[in-house]
Amino acid sequence: MSANVEQNHRPAPDDLLVAIADYVVDATIESAEAYTTARHCLMDTLGCGLLALRFPECTKHLGPIVPDTTVAHGARVPGTSHVLDPVTAAFNIGCMIRWLDFNDTWLAAEWGHPSDNLGGILAVADYVSRVAVAEGRAPLTMQEVLTAMIKAHEIQGVLALENSFNRVGLDHVLLVRVASTAVITRLLGGNKQQVIDALSQAWVDGCALRTYRHAPNAGSRKSWAAGDATARAVRLAMITMKGEMGLPSVLSAPRWGFNEVLFNGQQLEVSQPFASYVMENILFKLSFPAEFHAQTAVECAVQLHPQVKDRINDIARIELTTHESAIRIISKAGKLANPADRDHCLQYMVAVPLLFGDLVAEHYEDDFHRANPRIDALRDKMEVVEDPRYSADYLAADKRSIANAIQVFFKDGSHTNKLEVEYPIGHRRRRAEAIPVLEQKFLRNLQTRFPPMRCQQILELCLDQQRLETTTVNAFMAHFVIN
Repeated sequence: MSANVEQNHRPAPDDLLVAIADYVVDATIESAEAYTTARHCLMDTLGCGLLALRFPECTKHLGPIVPDTTVAHGARVPGTSHVLDPVTAAFNIGCMIRWLDFNDTWLAAEWGHPSDNLGGILAVADYVSRVAVAEGRAPLTMQEVLTAMIKAHEIQGVLALENSFNRVGLDHVLLVRVASTAVITRLLGGNKQQVIDALSQAWVDGCALRTYRHAPNAGSRKSWAAGDATARAVRLAMITMKGEMGLPSVLSAPRWGFNEVLFNGQQLEVSQPFASYVMENILFKLSFPAEFHAQTAVECAVQLHPQVKDRINDIARIELTTHESAIRIISKAGKLANPADRDHCLQYMVAVPLLFGDLVAEHYEDDFHRANPRIDALRDKMEVVEDPRYSADYLAADKRSIANAIQVFFKDGSHTNKLEVEYPIGHRRRRAEAIPVLEQKFLRNLQTRFPPMRCQQILELCLDQQRLETTTVNAFMAHFVIN
């Protein structure tokens, strides 16, 4: 046979597609800790979305694509009056969740925000439930939503452990699309083969470039990219459920597969079975709306504020000791063009709390930045140094630290102590300390959108694990509707 003839033998599905489908369809989550953490994650993620509704740059992206469109039995968007098709609703919810960079984080060879998957999960679960009620069938329960969250977290997080997409210039929202597609297909009633087929479509979409997260192109797309990914997952799941065929060797196909085209010929690695590890170990952002590699640096800066606030003009230099990933992702000099640029700048996120004793979302806005030239003056005095131990502990499976340290040196030769924080308050090692802070954060965020009685009703429901899990999705979402 001629060497120029390609053999057209359709192979069995790639092993990774099968492993994910087996997990999504067959695995039972036994971990009570995972369900408790998923409940906390649900609270925190929705609260972040509600807080984002205060920002016009976020809300301009929300609502139907065509104004005044109405959708029978559509999905509700929390904190708004929007009732949308599930694809558009997933984008809306995903955009809200991610806008302020304040939801959960997973750090590994690839980092990301697994709660971004909630955009598609919640939109589809509400839509499926409302259709079911209209047809006289039982709706989904919030226990099923929590299960989907645990599994989406696990898929995204386990794939991130060994596979660094950022090192080849690709963005982590690929993993949102993959994880969301898998669990959403299942929520729509998909069987194992349909989950495999839908997953193949998620991988064949390729991946967004990371350039919108980095100088000189950092901008607001990073705040809606995950919403776009989870909305695309809904679309792919829905067309699969209509009978769209899959692409079984989407990852491994010679010349044309994902590995060959986009991953430098490397095979994707999975170093542990899918279970509930990621949800149990997820990192919450509780104190500051800041890129997670900087969370402990901000904690240090807040603690140093009383020592430096009256000596700002006397500062000679500031030494920031950090880990390799922070240097690669968020250390930057020069002009910062917009809020999205500032909330991914280590030096900016340290300068603000040194000056003001806190860091809130409004501190990234253009007006605040223009009114405070001392921020950039402090940035110019910062030196960023890697500590190899910090970099090693960041990747160590039994630690997963996110360490930073700050020391301020003054012109007269004096200096502060070197203040170090290795684990942020949202880390599993500080979980007991974190949960009351998370609950208060959730209540504050509810209060930005709802009257006191509604806030209390929602809080009481979300604090009761058993009651929440048995609540139907449509009833849960009704608490968040604004008429």
